[in-house]
Amino acid sequence: MIRRNSYDGSVQMPDSAEVFDLMSLRVPIVVAPMAGGPSTPALVIAAAQAQAVGFLAAGYKSVNALAGEIDEVVASGVGAYGVNLFVPGGPARDLAAVLRYRDELEPVARRYNVDVGPVVEFDDDAYADKVDLVISRRVPLVSFTFGLPGESVVDRLHGAGIAAVATVADPIDAKAAAAQGVDALCVQGFEAGGHRATLSTTAEPSQTSTIELVREVAELVDIPIIAAGGIATGAHVDAALAAGAVAVQLGTALLDSAEAGTKPTHRAALRNSRFTETVVTRAFSGRPARALRNEFTDRYSPLAPAEYPQLHHLTSPLRSAAALAGDPEFLNLWAGTSFRDSDFGPAAEIIARIWSQTAAARGLGS
Repeated sequence: MIRRNSYDGSVQMPDSAEVFDLMSLRVPIVVAPMAGGPSTPALVIAAAQAQAVGFLAAGYKSVNALAGEIDEVVASGVGAYGVNLFVPGGPARDLAAVLRYRDELEPVARRYNVDVGPVVEFDDDAYADKVDLVISRRVPLVSFTFGLPGESVVDRLHGAGIAAVATVADPIDAKAAAAQGVDALCVQGFEAGGHRATLSTTAEPSQTSTIELVREVAELVDIPIIAAGGIATGAHVDAALAAGAVAVQLGTALLDSAEAGTKPTHRAALRNSRFTETVVTRAFSGRPARALRNEFTDRYSPLAPAEYPQLHHLTSPLRSAAALAGDPEFLNLWAGTSFRDSDFGPAAEIIARIWSQTAAARGLGS
């Protein structure tokens, strides 16, 4: 089992793992990959300045765009960083349901004078080409969401000296990922903002908290765990490390950071007293994702079929139009349960503050 860490300013790793030794992390904090804009090269560079590690989000980007972001990070001199890939699923299971949902979206399209997005039967997000890219660029750390990479991909990564991380949201998936030879797990609890890390589009997300899920998974696997979901303060970090994680992942806590590419309408909503709660919804993409509750989630959550990425493509022009109009009621306002703890400022300062709080809670120097 993974040994719990007593951080003294450097990361103490289990003998079985090399992932964080590779990274030489002083601060056991990972900046989450946040597809759709928030993750930027500047945010990854800021994480490195705080002696943490940041991820680029490959989802929804072209291979060339991703290559450009990798080049920007490398040119800055950052050595420890990661890239997250979306593992594709199959084609739409119920195209008729997708078509019905498209019709339901027409009032929102008329609201902004745009068209509902296209009906896409299958989209693999250029997964194979992106795997080839991260291997050719020898990205130090590659994580996977929405599915497991498979032993052959893990072997290819290891052959290039790359560490593989699987994102999971329940103990069964954690065991399956460990059996494929990944180097670490990102264990996502129910508090997490954005897409839940269910491996199946149709699966309902677990209601297990991050801390409890980390404890459960730590009893089942012998590889490092990164705790994700609802972590935004030093107390949260302390609890996750005590539960058996070797590091934590921050997402929502950095949505309003200066380097994040978060849309202005989204940033404003995080601070708007109008938004008081989060909900898990399929309304925007077809996959369960946690967002601030708004008019769109209220209206469309009961209607949305479990069809990803078909719903993502249908709603994409509507979300873009809502953002352009500054209308938070029809925008996917991804946020975890600790969204009120997010803060504006340089990301490196936010990370340093959270780690300083953690160190104080543990009686350590920061």
